[in-house]
Amino acid sequence: MKIAIIGYGKMGQEIEKLAIKRGHEIPLIIDNLDDWETDGNHLREVDVAIDFSTPSSIVENIYNCFSAGIPVVVGTTGWLDDLEKVRQDCADQNQTLFYATNFSIGVNLFFDLNQHLARIMSQVEGYEISIEETHHIHKQDAPSGTAIALANDIINIVESKEKWVNNPVENPEELGIKSYRTDNAPGTHVIKYESEEDIIQITHTAKSRKGFALGALLAAEWIVGKKGFFEMKDMIAEQIFNKL
Repeated sequence: MKIAIIGYGKMGQEIEKLAIKRGHEIPLIIDNLDDWETDGNHLREVDVAIDFSTPSSIVENIYNCFSAGIPVVVGTTGWLDDLEKVRQDCADQNQTLFYATNFSIGVNLFFDLNQHLARIMSQVEGYEISIEETHHIHKQDAPSGTAIALANDIINIVESKEKWVNNPVENPEELGIKSYRTDNAPGTHVIKYESEEDIIQITHTAKSRKGFALGALLAAEWIVGKKGFFEMKDMIAEQIFNKL
């Protein structure tokens, strides 16, 4: 399979290495506006694009892929305000977009665990819920897209929570997310339920970027030949849960 990599930072480089190991070709790498001007016309020659670029460029990158008729896998976060329009345009134009806030298979299983725990704890009084997330200092958005997804899942299940905040909680209807940025931290997310008597928490910690790169490549392999808007839950439901 021929893959275009859009965004050649640490994730893009990790995807390139792993893709080659899996037998794929990387004939096109686009990392800036100059690359789009000189090599953007070659986008039509690949089978799929994988984008880990920046929030400021991602929407235009997606539409460039739509114009070329190329499926695109997007791991860039920080553009939620545009997501619904892009999703609708994907459907209207009969294009293919796979978007995830986190491509780690482990994290996406963690999403399901988070929902299951929230359903249990929603029936128990006396526990306050909070989220902590830690990433490397170069991550451009805070809270992380993964933390937001975890928070939204809790809010949809726990009736006492109406919104998340990325600052100290001021009322019990808020779900607090604390964000930390430290050198070279691939990513840790903690969901905590705390009462006066005890703490219940679940944690996912990434050991490296390899898990994210592998998930993105699996998504790229999975969406070729499909049309529509897809998320990790769609792929995992087909490849994992349907086999249980």
